[in-house]
Amino acid sequence: MPVNGAAVSGGSGLALSSGLVVGVDEAGRGPLAGPVVAAAVVLGVQPPAGLADSKALSAKRRAVLEPAIQVNCHWALGIAEVEEIDRLNIFAATMLAMTRAVATLAAQLGQGGIGVVLVDGNMTPAKRCDEWVWPARAIVRGDASEPCISAASILAKEHRDRLMRAAAAEFPHYGWERNAGYGTAEHLAALRLHGASPHHRRSFAPVAAVIG
Repeated sequence: MPVNGAAVSGGSGLALSSGLVVGVDEAGRGPLAGPVVAAAVVLGVQPPAGLADSKALSAKRRAVLEPAIQVNCHWALGIAEVEEIDRLNIFAATMLAMTRAVATLAAQLGQGGIGVVLVDGNMTPAKRCDEWVWPARAIVRGDASEPCISAASILAKEHRDRLMRAAAAEFPHYGWERNAGYGTAEHLAALRLHGASPHHRRSFAPVAAVIG
């Protein structure tokens, strides 16, 4: 399990050339607990069929696609932990997680490997994160229109969901294995009853209201 600032990566069977297109997406901007996870993906020669926005896929389908992406594509994950979210704010922490993912992928691909990074949304980390050094383009709803971003969205969501299930085993009151840290009625009720855990984002208003 990655820890603060860590990243993981992999991939096989991809012939590398200059000017590769990288897709980037994140999971976990909205929840009240847990880290934000970003993924960066370069599609392989034969990417998995059926790539789509992770939110539009069933859990069963995501579970099939995740290992297929990992085997057939080059990929990396970057994580910004709760402490960083509270210290920086969620937007800056998301930009940092994306930067960490792409930096790890860039090291894997070698010098000159990345041509452009396609980022889901309307903003990229360019000029927003000091460590970001790659050409970038934001694509609104890119997770539904660009397969490399779709693949990144699947990897980010699946990895973050696993992190939240692991956290739920330690702190079972909040139902994270079901709500992934989002502010559901169940989660909010448990937050009021049991208080905040170390995994809660204290800079988020519902959590701040509970801890005073």
